[in-house]
Amino acid sequence: MQKIITLFVVFVLSTVVNAQENLERKAIKNTIETFFDGLHKGDSTLVASTLNSSITIQTTFTNKEGAKILVTENKAKLLTSIATKKPEHTYLEKLLSWDIKVDGNLASVWTPYEFYLNGKFSHCGANSFQLFNNNGKWEIIYLVDMRRKNNCEAISK
Repeated sequence: MQKIITLFVVFVLSTVVNAQENLERKAIKNTIETFFDGLHKGDSTLVASTLNSSITIQTTFTNKEGAKILVTENKAKLLTSIATKKPEHTYLEKLLSWDIKVDGNLASVWTPYEFYLNGKFSHCGANSFQLFNNNGKWEIIYLVDMRRKNNCEAISK
């Protein structure tokens, strides 16, 4: 009887832990989806709601001369560029997959993507998000994206 009770307790605890992990992953994914919803709509307030006040934002790419470039941008510049996006420009960043890792109040998310400007393929790459659980609210504390125009699945379609 003792073994049955022990197995039942282990089962219940593992189910509770698994449910909590799934809730955390959903909250993390929701934060990133809200970020992109704001980007697509040109809504800098919505984007800002997902960002920690001390966020670091970077982009990496290879320029035409073959040099590897890393550009750092501040939060204000990002939000201004979103807020001043021309209404006739449409952005669509299509996330191809999600790889979410969580440990306590830290999450890491990897999202390969394709980017379309005005309905036309522009580039592809990957985003790497670092998020912090700020007392119940997941916030993006670091974002780096890699951009390229070659070796993209969209081009081969």
